[in-house]
Order: sequence, then C-alpha cells, then structure tokens
Amino acid sequence: MRAPRGVLAAALLLPATLACAAPAPDPLRSTQWPAMQHALLHDEPVVFDARVEVLLPPGAEDSLQVPVAARWPALADVRRVLAFVDFNPIPRVLEYRPHRAGPFLGFRVRVQQATPIRVAVQTGDGVWHVGGAWVDAAGGGCTLPPAHRATLADADLGRVEARRWPLHDGGQRLKLRIEHPNDTGLVAGIPAFFVERLSVYDEAGAELAVLDTFEPLAENPVLTLEPAAAGPLVVRGRDNAGNAIAARVD
Repeated sequence: MRAPRGVLAAALLLPATLACAAPAPDPLRSTQWPAMQHALLHDEPVVFDARVEVLLPPGAEDSLQVPVAARWPALADVRRVLAFVDFNPIPRVLEYRPHRAGPFLGFRVRVQQATPIRVAVQTGDGVWHVGGAWVDAAGGGCTLPPAHRATLADADLGRVEARRWPLHDGGQRLKLRIEHPNDTGLVAGIPAFFVERLSVYDEAGAELAVLDTFEPLAENPVLTLEPAAAGPLVVRGRDNAGNAIAARVD
C-alpha cells in the first residue's frame, strides 16, 4: 500500500541521528550511553567486554583527582584506546595509540558528579570493546580551579618527572607526571589550557605510543603505560598553547 505524501515527506526529513545504529544495551544503565556511543564511538560496532578491565575506586575522595587503571591483555591487534566519562560536561579524557606498548594504561581524571568512567578498546576489525565502572563523587571536579595553579612557576610548566620499573613478565612500566594546571576552561576567567599530545620514543626515534589528552585529565597529569623498549626513552609533547614538553628517561 502506498504511503500518503505527507507521511513520506516527513520520513525523508527525519533527523540523521534517527538513522544511526541502535545503541548497544548498557550494563551500567547510564542515560548518557546512547549519546556517548554516537558522539565518541561514531556508532561503530560495540561490545561490552569483560576483557577490558577498568579499575577505579567506588567513591572519589577527591573529585579533582580520580585514579583510573585499565588493562586488556586478552585482546589482540589493538589500534586505539578511548577513555571517557559519561556525565562530565566534557566527556572525552584521552585517546591512546599503543603502537609498541603493553595492554595497560593508568591516568587521573576530574569528575563532575557520580558517573560511569569507561575505556573503549578498538581492535583491527573496527569493533570497540568497552569496559567501565561507576564512581560516586560529591561533584564539581570539572568546574573547580586547580588546587596548585597559583603556585606553579613559569619555569616549571611542562616539567616531566618519570619513573620506570620492570614487570615480572619481562616488560616494563613507565610513570610520567607533567607539571601543568590542565585548566578545563569551565572556571570563570580561566581559559582552557591543557596538555594536548604526548609521544614516547625509543632511543632510535621509533614511536612506541601516542596520547592525545583533553580537558578532564587531572591537574599535573599522571600517566602510566608499558612501552616495549629496554633502553632510554624520549618523551615529547605539547599543550594547547604550543608550549613544548620534553624529557629523556634513562
């Protein structure tokens, strides 16, 4: 049976978002999940996967500094790792490309309120494998000024502290701390000013891992990863104002 002209015209004018793939059922039952899948994962294939382990405290003692660790040792051919916070005003925290690095990532993040924190791992077939957990928080982490901003000297901006240590499986772990206020731009009178890119290289200049980071990453960002190189490491990066970040880790 032929549809009336008015109905056909209305169907043609439906918003494009209604034509997107239906959101995957969310085990964390977040009302924001459909928006996250559409805006950050671009409606690409998604599976909620217990092989992506996301470790975080059930309650945030400090909404400005919530520690998160993620691991995915059972997944192969990992291309990208995306971390995001459902109920933050700026959800995206970082994007990680572990070219020659182990299946682990640690970071600290601001949270605005009680929310799921998720890590999505994309494999070579284009599928996003998603893990996550809820954290309870008093709130305000994204709209409070950084605690130590006023005491940060210009000479210390971008300074890198690093530590590396061996793992029992023969790999190594690298922990970086960068002196930076990492302002979100959500505090009145303080524009967004944050670490934007970090890359880790081996001594020969081969890129081992790349991190694109965004406003919700905590002040003085702390990042932990597992680069696959035995010799000295080189860290290079920048913030969104073009200030360089550089260090050598022997």
